[in-house]
Amino acid sequence: MARRTDSTYYNRLAMPESATTEPKTKKKRVNVRRPDVMEKVQAEVENHYRSSIVEKVRARGGHLTIGNTTIRLAQQFGFCYGVERAIDLAYAARRVFKDRNIYLIGEIIHNPEVNRHLRDMNIKNVTGKNADIELEDLQEDDVVIVPAFGAETAIMDVLKEKGCDVVDTTCGDVMRVWRRVKHNAKHGSTSIIHGKAQHEETLATASRAMGDGSGHFLIVLTLDDVDFVCDYIRNGGDRQAFLDRFEEGYSEGFDPDLHLKRIGVANQTTMLKGETEEIQRRLQRAVLDRDGEEVAKENFNSFDTICGATQERQDALYEMLGKKMDVLLVVGGYNSSNTTHLVEIGEKEVPSFFIGNAECLESLGEIVHFDLERKEEVKSYTTSFSNPDEPVVVGITAGASCPNNLIEETILRVFALRGIDSDEVRAS
Repeated sequence: MARRTDSTYYNRLAMPESATTEPKTKKKRVNVRRPDVMEKVQAEVENHYRSSIVEKVRARGGHLTIGNTTIRLAQQFGFCYGVERAIDLAYAARRVFKDRNIYLIGEIIHNPEVNRHLRDMNIKNVTGKNADIELEDLQEDDVVIVPAFGAETAIMDVLKEKGCDVVDTTCGDVMRVWRRVKHNAKHGSTSIIHGKAQHEETLATASRAMGDGSGHFLIVLTLDDVDFVCDYIRNGGDRQAFLDRFEEGYSEGFDPDLHLKRIGVANQTTMLKGETEEIQRRLQRAVLDRDGEEVAKENFNSFDTICGATQERQDALYEMLGKKMDVLLVVGGYNSSNTTHLVEIGEKEVPSFFIGNAECLESLGEIVHFDLERKEEVKSYTTSFSNPDEPVVVGITAGASCPNNLIEETILRVFALRGIDSDEVRAS
């Protein structure tokens, strides 16, 4: 992580205001959620992402049977409140700032369909692999949208110095984690963050874990990572081997011999709740073994920072897996963390395929999907629902960043492959 927070450019722009020679331009805060704007935004968003078929299936308890084909939807899936809010604010920004350059930091959420619509609205990107402009090239009159994941403090400092208008769509659950890691830094605890080191949210959280600059963080992803940390907490070990293992996941100046004395656990909000809870238990046990019960109370703290919507979608999938299904389709962006975890849950119980959209269902027996182990899109051949003469139950779910129109297209595609056209589905 040091490579993300110690660059010359970021350090120069992150200096305290008193250390700079040029005065800051204080921008007027613009309220993009004006009633006249939001009425039009709601209509536009519904036109892009709403699905009458999904609403109908939900109203029927989450299942639709035509002939020998049954579609079963999870009770909770698709857009959460935080995602809806982020999309609404981005659409509103385009209406409020009609003649201004608008840039988005990376992606608003992890869904290609949504990000394509923003691109079509001439909302361009700053930073990231598809950047239209770099941070240093921003101008005072530019508008910058902060995505639902939030952004690193170094980036926010750049925007402040540039004097850009900022439309901040950061999810409230993410900011709740930030408050936690800031609290850890203030009280001398290193934040152990359960997350993916290169995920935008984890990067943003890690930057807040620095507090006023004296805080520290360590990012862990797997239970093997945690067991390695726990062993070091109990027994010490090879300091350099520790640093090598977590090379891209700790704060500048982090020393495991010093900064594992007091720890606080936080997480990327879209992780598996059960795994995060197990990580908390293992770390707490290690601190207890090292310090004893009384001292450990001061040296360990944890807090449930899993997003409520993420947990609801995971719970709904567990419930659906208790019913008969022949195959599970998980729809969403391949870089969506919460969607990935739904696939991990599903594939333990039933043939599961992570698809980006309905076009991935090439035929009854051929599915293009994202393979989690190989980390690439592959084509698989399946007999799960390939015989149209045999009954089949197809489960469908989606993460918090997937719009309902993609679910509808998937439903229609499944029925079409089974010889049932869209008019019959809509009329059923």
